[in-house]
Formats: sequence, C-alpha cells, structure tokens
Amino acid sequence: MSANDRSVKVRFAPSPTGRLHVGNIRTALFNWLFARHHDGQFLLRLDDTDSERSTDEFAQGIRDDLTWLGLTWDEEMRQSDRYVEYEKAVRHLTETGRLYPCYETSEELELKRRRQLARGRPPVYDRAALHMTDDQREEYEKQGRRPHWRFKLDHKRVVWKDLVRGEQSIDAASFSDPVMIRQGGGYLYTLPSVVDDIDFEITHVIRGEDHVANTAAQIQLFEALGAEPPQFGHHNLLVDANGEALSKRKGALSVAGLREGGLDPLAICSHAAAIGSSFPVEPRYSMEAIAAIFDFAKLSRAPARFDERELHHLNARYLHELDYSAVAGRLEEKGITGGEAFWLAVRGNIERFDDVGEWWQIVADEITPVIEDENFCEQASALLPAAPFDMDTWPDWTARVREETGAKGKALFMPLRKALTGRAHGPELKMLLPLMSRDKVVKRLSGERA
Repeated sequence: MSANDRSVKVRFAPSPTGRLHVGNIRTALFNWLFARHHDGQFLLRLDDTDSERSTDEFAQGIRDDLTWLGLTWDEEMRQSDRYVEYEKAVRHLTETGRLYPCYETSEELELKRRRQLARGRPPVYDRAALHMTDDQREEYEKQGRRPHWRFKLDHKRVVWKDLVRGEQSIDAASFSDPVMIRQGGGYLYTLPSVVDDIDFEITHVIRGEDHVANTAAQIQLFEALGAEPPQFGHHNLLVDANGEALSKRKGALSVAGLREGGLDPLAICSHAAAIGSSFPVEPRYSMEAIAAIFDFAKLSRAPARFDERELHHLNARYLHELDYSAVAGRLEEKGITGGEAFWLAVRGNIERFDDVGEWWQIVADEITPVIEDENFCEQASALLPAAPFDMDTWPDWTARVREETGAKGKALFMPLRKALTGRAHGPELKMLLPLMSRDKVVKRLSGERA
C-alpha cells in the first residue's frame, strides 16, 4: 500500500508517564510531516493503560509541548477509555485459538531459557501451555496461580516493505509467542495498540527502529483480527555527541527544558528533521517548508547524532534571519517598544530570543558605562551631532572625532562602544545609536550611569 492508496492517517502515541524528550520529538515530527506532506491526519493517542504512572498532569504537559512545537493534531484519544474494545478483541482471539493462557512463573520461564541456551538452542517459548489439560489448569487456579496470555504466532516468514528500510523479512518461528496480557490482567503495549490502529484506521505506523523486531508479531495480530496491516516505517534512533544512545532514563533533554532554555520551536523542528539524513542542517521558517522537503528516502540507516551545541548554533542562525513580523508580538510581550529598527539592530547578536532583553536594557534602561579614556570621551561628547539621530549619525560623528583626535580603527571605535553599551562587542552602533536619546549618550560619555 502506498501513501496514496487511501487517505493517510498516522498516530503519535506517548505514554503520559513523563514529559516529551528529544527522541519523542523526532518521532512525533516525522509522523506530523508525513501526514501534512500527504494532506493526511495526525492522531494523538495517549497510551495511559499504566494507571499507576500515568497522570493528567503529564498528559497536559504532552499536549502543551506538541502545541508549542507546532505539531497540532486532528484527533485525540486515550487508551483508558477503550477497555471494552480490547476485551472484544481478547474474546475473538481466544475463541479462534490465537490467544492462550500460560501458568509458568517468571522463575520457571527463566529456568527454561537457561536450559535451552545450555543446549545451544534459541530461548523460544516451548508452547507447553497449549498441551495442558483442563484439570491441570484447574489445579493451578486452586494454587492461586493466575495466567498470562500469549498470542500464538504462525510460524512463517513475515515480509513487509518498510518506508525507511525497504523490504524487511522476519521468521516468526524465531520468536516466542508474545505476551499480550500480564499475569493479573494488565495489557501490554501490543494488543491495545493494534486494536486502536484498526479502529482509528491508521494507515502508516512510523516509529523508531527499536520496534522492528516487534513488527512481524503485530502484522500477524492485525491479520488475526481480520484487518489489513498498516504500512510501517522505522527511522534511525538518536545518539548523543559521543555516540551513546539517548533515552529518558539517561536524562535526555526534554521539550520543556529546551523551551526554558530559550530555544525556538522552528529551530528545534528544523534540526530534528535534518539530523540523521541527507538534508542540510539549516533553519527553515515554517512547518510547511519542512514538510515540503521531507522524504524518508533521505534518512540514513546510521544513528542520528544529536549535538546540543549544533542545535544552539542553528537556533542562532534562525534568529539572525528572522523577519520583524515574526517577532513583533513577542517583543511587545517583553515590553520592548523599539519596533523593527531595534530588532534589525540586535538580531545578529543574539543566540536565544530572550537575549533581546539585555540589548533593550542597553538601549532604554540604565547601564554603567566603561570609560577607558576620559579625555577622548569628553572630546567625542563635544562633537556629538544634534538630535534626532539617524543612520548617518554614527559615521558622521566618528568622522568628526577621527579628525579632531587622530584616533583610527579600534582606538576610535572601541572606547565609544564601551562607553555607550558597557561592552566590547555587539550590534552595529550605526543601527543602535538612533535608538538612544542624546541625553543618555552624553551622560554615558561622561561616565554617569544612564
């Protein structure tokens, strides 16, 4: 089935047991981009069957993170609302002989596994439970044992065309029949996920390559429930700058942390879409622009390297080219009233958007000037043109100061920069000076805090 055979519908299925991290972002983004590229739908599925760890707070945090990133969804569902549908699937699979109870304890299963390995055999479940009599099951029940339930695989080769990896083939006989229901009743991931994918008509399942081995069993489960399997795509996973795997347990960066760190969502999405692919890592200025170039064929089979320094560098590049119209509202929220002239003056000198606050303070509030040569600054102050200042004021003023003092180059410009901004580096003073009052400039040249 190609993406065009029927309307594309994908899902992103986080568990609300924590906040999203960089690995989640990439999977969510790939699903969203694929859906938008094919004018399809994006479903947010909250896998909250783990009632002890799932919370409404984490669920809302996931929604907030996705919304901030621009990954809006067309539909939302929670697995905790769908137990009736899962029970129907269990009854069907039991009646057709594809789901069967097993009474071995974890210790007994581990002993079997060790014996098989010692004999040079693969540690595959021996299906002993299929040969139990009713009397044996009744005896286990009397002893207080509760079964776990396994899905009986057809021992055949399962083949599918992966969106990323091409044709894949797995011999189902090389795997144990997967457990679908835990001892005591809780569902594992696979059965609810497949039932949901069927009922919500998911056409493509896009996820990390760590799920490749599970795909054969899931395809058979779709078929056992009388449904056509979706197309699968398994993308490369993230490693850090040292080549080590990123994971939530290792404290990988969260979306909330990236946001609090002042990074912009489009820079994050531009970075996540490009790493581990042949796309150039460069800023893009709309989600539509990212979707337009996205192609699974460009993804590498090698792990994608996530370097936080590269992300920060990309974020700076993104801001340096950002139009005023894109930030006007954000500047107003910070109480910055300098308008487009201020933004164009400072954008090339910020790495995070929040850095604008420091430059606005230099323009509009008080700073302590750095005076290296009082006599030079006094002479410069006497030559300062009348207000109002414009883009010609700085070159005209510095030309007069050069003529009067003989100072050139760094000896001319650095004392003025330090006096006016308190810093040795920053935006072009040609653009910054017109944002300051003449009185403020005079006071700073005299060493006053202004």
